[in-house]
Amino acid sequence: MVSPILELKDINKSFGHVHANKNINLQINKGTIHGIIGENGAGKSTLMSIVFGLYQTDSGTIKINGKEIKLKSPRDSILSGIGMVHQHFMLVENFSVLENIILGFEGELVFGKNLEKAKKDLKNLCDTYKLNIDLESTISDLSVGFRQRVEILKSLYRGAEILILDEPTGVLTPQEVDELFKILRSLKEEGKTIVLITHKLNEIMDLTSEVSVMRQGEMVGHKKTESTNKEDLAEMMVGRSVLLRINKSATKPGNAVFSVRDLVVKDDLDVTRVKNVNLDIHEGEILGLAGVTGNGQTELLEALSGIRKIESGKIQLFNETISNKNNFFDPKLLKEKGLAHVPEDRQRMGLVTDFKAYENLIFGYHHQEPFSKSSVLKEKEILSFSKKVMEEYDVRPRSPNLITSNFSGGNQQKIILSRELNENPKVLLVGQPTRGVDIGAIEFIHQRLIDMRDKGAAILLVSVELEEVLSLSDRIVVMFDGNIVGEKINKDVTDRELGLLMAGVA
Repeated sequence: MVSPILELKDINKSFGHVHANKNINLQINKGTIHGIIGENGAGKSTLMSIVFGLYQTDSGTIKINGKEIKLKSPRDSILSGIGMVHQHFMLVENFSVLENIILGFEGELVFGKNLEKAKKDLKNLCDTYKLNIDLESTISDLSVGFRQRVEILKSLYRGAEILILDEPTGVLTPQEVDELFKILRSLKEEGKTIVLITHKLNEIMDLTSEVSVMRQGEMVGHKKTESTNKEDLAEMMVGRSVLLRINKSATKPGNAVFSVRDLVVKDDLDVTRVKNVNLDIHEGEILGLAGVTGNGQTELLEALSGIRKIESGKIQLFNETISNKNNFFDPKLLKEKGLAHVPEDRQRMGLVTDFKAYENLIFGYHHQEPFSKSSVLKEKEILSFSKKVMEEYDVRPRSPNLITSNFSGGNQQKIILSRELNENPKVLLVGQPTRGVDIGAIEFIHQRLIDMRDKGAAILLVSVELEEVLSLSDRIVVMFDGNIVGEKINKDVTDRELGLLMAGVA
């Protein structure tokens, strides 16, 4: 009989008035891959942060191998055999793999035989789990997939028997996901225990042996994976039936209403990120832009929306060439002509988090009716509008006067989406529309984008979620190293084909 390696009993954690974890009970068996799923804000990351020592419980007990322990810091967790691979990697880019792994322990290893033993041990771990990592490589030279392997190797070297992975596939190509799953299965076969936090139900069904579901800070169910399905898990997460497939008719694209010609864009370090890109987006069409993060999609989206300088090229909106004074397209002019933009980085570009929700809900449109008259804001109309859209988009809590930084990331995303989509734009540039958003809201957002397409909107969808691109897009282009390297009509195209293009294989 498999014995629990990790037991959580009556775990409670609050942040002010928010009860993030409510009497959580969980057993994770040794040598298994255990999934934890839940809506945005369900408390799953808080729970795993407690296990890794980043937070301390208000009450409750934690046992490892039947022994109660106190985890006051990540170091306590590491010494107890717990490792965590965060969604955003904790690596120093200009250090080597070896330097990153021994960072924090270098005093014991820098000289002589100890360092040589560390290299030998790391080489053995790489061979055992088929990680194929060159210890002398600089992190900045590695792909995202290999950086993730370095994080796994770092945890294994520090003695992890329990490995927690937080949304590990969000920035990987399909091929890299396959390689990661091989590594995780290999770890399981060697007796390691994996805890997988993910919102991707396909991954839960493919990889885990058991799954636990959280909702609104509580643990609402445990299932053997083989005895459940995606529909049941989605319903447990949300508390209602969820449509997992997009219902959409065949596209009937009209004229090209947004065109990009020979666009060249540099990043903040003066590195060329967009290289002579040409695009056309048609009325009644969703054009999906696929690619691994960091291949120029962000800079392209920022340039097209008027918030990043371009080096050369032009854009046309409704056959009119938009002026580029000082090499910037005017975002206000673009908005007035019917273009809306959902930025990829919600906190840096989409919101002023120190402002109230109702203020963020009208930014960019605040000078227009019905929100203002003669440059005076109409507070009654703004609050009425805010309550309506917060209800429609299920923004929680429904408090227009609440400071925006007090909303969860997923609910901040809903504030931006409701602001931009409710203006019924003729052209929509949308970056990562469902990043950090729960499965119930994903269903709503996807259907809203389809409805806009059916009404004639031209939509550019930028997403690192390949499943999202395949579900929504009528036509797909792939970006690699700043170039458009392929274009596909979304009919019988596979994620494998797109994955190869995303990896630069023509």
